[in-house]
Amino acid sequence: MSPHGNRNFSMMNLQEFVLEGFEGGPQTQVLLFALFLALYMMAIQGNLTMIVLITLDAHLHSPMYFFLKNLSFLDLCYTSIITPNTLANILSSSKVITFAGCTTQLFFFSLMCTTQGLLLAVMAYDRFVAICSPLRYPISMCPSVCARLVLGSYCGGCLNSVLQTSFTFSLPFCSSNHIDHFFCDVPPLLKLACGDTALNELLLFGICGVIIVGVTIVVFISYGYITVTILRMRSAAGRHKIFSTCGSHMTAVTVLIGTVFVMYAQPGAVQSMEQGKVVSVFYTMVIPMLNPLIYSLRNKDVKDALRRLGWKHTAS
Repeated sequence: MSPHGNRNFSMMNLQEFVLEGFEGGPQTQVLLFALFLALYMMAIQGNLTMIVLITLDAHLHSPMYFFLKNLSFLDLCYTSIITPNTLANILSSSKVITFAGCTTQLFFFSLMCTTQGLLLAVMAYDRFVAICSPLRYPISMCPSVCARLVLGSYCGGCLNSVLQTSFTFSLPFCSSNHIDHFFCDVPPLLKLACGDTALNELLLFGICGVIIVGVTIVVFISYGYITVTILRMRSAAGRHKIFSTCGSHMTAVTVLIGTVFVMYAQPGAVQSMEQGKVVSVFYTMVIPMLNPLIYSLRNKDVKDALRRLGWKHTAS
């Protein structure tokens, strides 16, 4: 590969980027490879298990688990968009990604990540209807409504993805094609742009802020009503089951929203590349690995379904 250090690039002649990844010698790279591979394998196994379990077990054919299956699918997709390429680059000396590959990676990562945030808001609304209006729940959250809510989440994610990708790659890139990151994301790409990035930063900050605030408001209102309903309940077993289910969801929301806020929705986020790499590892590899554990370890229905599925395989 020819050196690109002092050349200027534009969208017309830029053919590839170089992902710098993480600093460190061969031992550090080996440790990172082993860590990322372990996280990825756990994420794949956990999310595939949740998808298969919810699909096969009739006891889990309810709106809550329909949304949870979609959440596992999103986790599976967006960690697979990033991690395999990161693992390959750790072992590679060139660490090259094509312009088209970089564009595609940014588009689908933004799509999946945004959709997941919106889906978590939908899941909070689902719990609100189920707990606060149980008699209306079968009608309010019928299959067609659930499908439209999931489709709406994907449409919102697609809109954000189209805006972020088109605005980012409409900029001219100059001086270097070396991205100080381990995947194509908006903040490190803006660092390479030689044009005015004020609009891009405002778009990134504004859209992510709106999504975070919107999801947070839906979650807080939903769980505010849920808390009031729980306090009025006389059954300790009922309260425990609700706390278990809602606690899992609140943990997932807090972890995702917190990391996205640190990365995208605070002033100066674009300049904090080193912090951004660490945070990015958390939400591209750790969160997809954690979510199946959060929902399975704290959820009696999922644990019972795992036992039933295990018994069927043993019997056969």
